[in-house]
Amino acid sequence: MNRILMLMIIVLAAIPFCVSAQESSQSTLSPSRAETSRKYPNIVLYSVSWCPHCREAKEYFTRNNIPFTNRDVEMDEKAMTDLTVKYESSGVPVVVIGSGSDEVVMKGFTPEKFQKNLQKVQAKKH
Repeated sequence: MNRILMLMIIVLAAIPFCVSAQESSQSTLSPSRAETSRKYPNIVLYSVSWCPHCREAKEYFTRNNIPFTNRDVEMDEKAMTDLTVKYESSGVPVVVIGSGSDEVVMKGFTPEKFQKNLQKVQAKKH
């Protein structure tokens, strides 16, 4: 019994050190990456973790240094509401490129379809 109590005290005493070590880590900023991100309009991916097409989209964006915001609709209630009400979709992935009147909503994902819709949004900006 004393061993268990002692072990629990040690574990509880170590928790603050583990938490503070995780909070203090930072990513290094990259000026070239910031410049690349300015080339793209706002891109939001509505997804779920288990979807292979969502995974393909995330991997494509990451591999090609395309900045995007991932909104997991199973974890984020507002994202689910946006997906189903605002974008009238009951499936994922949904990729929203741009914002406001220049917004293009893409249901499903292929690299070719994404590039085509990206060019539409970029053409509207010019």
